[in-house]
Amino acid sequence: MRKSIINRKTKETDISISLTIDGKGKSKISTGIRFFDHMLESFAKHGLFDLTLSAKGDLDVDQHHTVEDVGIVLGQAFEKALGKKIGINRAGYFVYPMDESLAVVSVDLGGRPFCIFDVEVGSKKVGDLDAELLHDFFIAFSSNLKCNIHIMMPYGRNPHHKTEAIFKAFAKAMMMACSLSRVKSLPSTKGKL
Repeated sequence: MRKSIINRKTKETDISISLTIDGKGKSKISTGIRFFDHMLESFAKHGLFDLTLSAKGDLDVDQHHTVEDVGIVLGQAFEKALGKKIGINRAGYFVYPMDESLAVVSVDLGGRPFCIFDVEVGSKKVGDLDAELLHDFFIAFSSNLKCNIHIMMPYGRNPHHKTEAIFKAFAKAMMMACSLSRVKSLPSTKGKL
């Protein structure tokens, strides 16, 4: 089983995570930001990842440290659980419609961090989440898993639908990239990721 447990404590946040890549989509999430919890629950459900995450942060300051640090720890959890990445598909993508919104997400777990976030959320808040922090979350995830993530929203109107479509597409793309392929070797012509 590809699993990991990560604990990270700083002066700003205290985060514990347990991840099973080959799970059933079960989750228990608590970040203190309810809409963010909802998005992470959706990510676990649609990627079939079992995810337990507890984050306590300095929300009295703002949400930035909590959201970014969750991205760091979630990226680290996938990096640890994937190990040497032998036999994985490596890359994945998904196009997810949610009513009037369409999200396109592609990932490459090839060992190089890069994040493109071509999205206009259209509001400062989505539920109780500061919308501008979505980009920071994905940058932190990319940097710590050492992966490329490209996220585009060609169209959409409702900020909730836009954000939820992104997290569902992200889940499906990650599930595809993490899935084991028929080839039981390292997915790289370099021989190293």
